Amino acid sequence: MNATDRTPADLLSSALAADPGRPLVTFYDDATGERVELSVATFANWVAKTANLLQGDLGAGPGDRVVLLLPAHWQTAVWLLACASVGAVADVGGDPKAADVVVSGPDSLDAARACRGERVALALRPLGGRFPQVPDGFVDYAVEVPGQGDRFVPFAPVDPEEAALIVAGREFSGAEVVEQARGEFGGRVLSGLSYDTWEGLKAGLYGPLADGGSVVLCRNLEQLGEEKLAQRIESERVTATRR
Repeated sequence: MNATDRTPADLLSSALAADPGRPLVTFYDDATGERVELSVATFANWVAKTANLLQGDLGAGPGDRVVLLLPAHWQTAVWLLACASVGAVADVGGDPKAADVVVSGPDSLDAARACRGERVALALRPLGGRFPQVPDGFVDYAVEVPGQGDRFVPFAPVDPEEAALIVAGREFSGAEVVEQARGEFGGRVLSGLSYDTWEGLKAGLYGPLADGGSVVLCRNLEQLGEEKLAQRIESERVTATRR
């Protein structure tokens, strides 16, 4: 992290320049047994491709509202940073009727159909797999994103003072996200918190990114059990837990 970083996208750029090979997001789904580890470079590549999809194919720009109907998941983290890269407002769990773009997991497709704008569906399958059949009225993220460019340049500069994130009814500018993310998660944090609160987003993404740390993001952590959780904390060299 640099003192000049003003947006979440700046934080990712600084992390990429500092140490592209270090782990940034390690994701577990304890309902399926899935584990995925993304280095800073791999995560940034997913963000660039997603931002190109968002800006180029979906027509989103600064100030547009992107409603994310997604759980705490590594692909959700990618979308949050892609929105920041474009300058769009990431509205976590917001009203699809108010969205310019809605991004939905498999369990919220019916609600997402209220969006009159562009609709993207994520299967949330292991390794970013696609739907067996594309949901009606949506584009399949796993189909659309691989062909996108590996470098992203926004059409318009991102203003750090403009709205960047809405969560639990609270709005943050890009600069506020950066400022409030700093100072707590410089090590390796294990988070079982959902992404529907600022505390969950800070522990599960923004804090480790701002402080040069990394996150072990756990979905369905309640299914793991205390003994196996202790083993994970040891094997992943966790320095802080939030659950």
